[in-house]
Amino acid sequence: MAAFLLRKPATRAFAYAGYCAILCCMRDVVVIPTYNERELIAGLLRKVFNTTPNVFVWVVDDTSPDGTAEEVRDLQKTFKNLSLHVRPKKTGLGSAYLEVFSLLLADPTVRTITTMDADWSHNPVYIPDLLQESWRHDVVVGSRYVSGGGVPRWEAWRRLLSWGGNAYARLVTGVPVCDLTAGFVCFRREVLERMDFSKIHSAGYAYTIESKCLAYRSGARIKEIPIVFEERRGGESKISKHVIREGVAAPWRIRFSRLS
Repeated sequence: MAAFLLRKPATRAFAYAGYCAILCCMRDVVVIPTYNERELIAGLLRKVFNTTPNVFVWVVDDTSPDGTAEEVRDLQKTFKNLSLHVRPKKTGLGSAYLEVFSLLLADPTVRTITTMDADWSHNPVYIPDLLQESWRHDVVVGSRYVSGGGVPRWEAWRRLLSWGGNAYARLVTGVPVCDLTAGFVCFRREVLERMDFSKIHSAGYAYTIESKCLAYRSGARIKEIPIVFEERRGGESKISKHVIREGVAAPWRIRFSRLS
């Protein structure tokens, strides 16, 4: 900054104009993994682009048998900022994100990458808030467990299970994030470039815990903003007994692995 201020006025103005041009070319990308979400994806994508018209969206589909990819291809005729990445088979949420992160980070114009679910549990109306906070923080978490957030339609047992699971993960890992299992997260490219993805071993939903822990250990400034987590609007939940077991084991693996 000091060097910038010492330049001659004309040179300084030219440099500033170039800086603004770079900022204008930077991209905020939303990544949405899908598997059998054909009945929901069109409405969700329209909402995303209506809410944040300048955002870029990558749908990552694990060759859904219900034709989700075909639905997205039709929507690409309408939305120029919509991309589709089809993987040969279903290998889990975590692997989908990590594969696309490596592709997107090869593009120097990508400023942030926001992850969200395709089932409407993450409402696109919060995307502008995540992006706004990303100018001041490295990682912005759409959190159910900070003031103003919540899960109003959940049964008491489900709410207790989720809250308890997050408290358990926070206690074991020592990472001070209230909603460690949140999947609605905005990452600045700088923090993703510092993270060693080879240290993330969870293919499923436990990836959400590991990624935040890795970001925290890399020195990321993490901010939680409140969101209201909604019920899936259709289709079937991807939560299974294996996912739950992975979520129980992952915090201990993180604690005793090189992530710590």
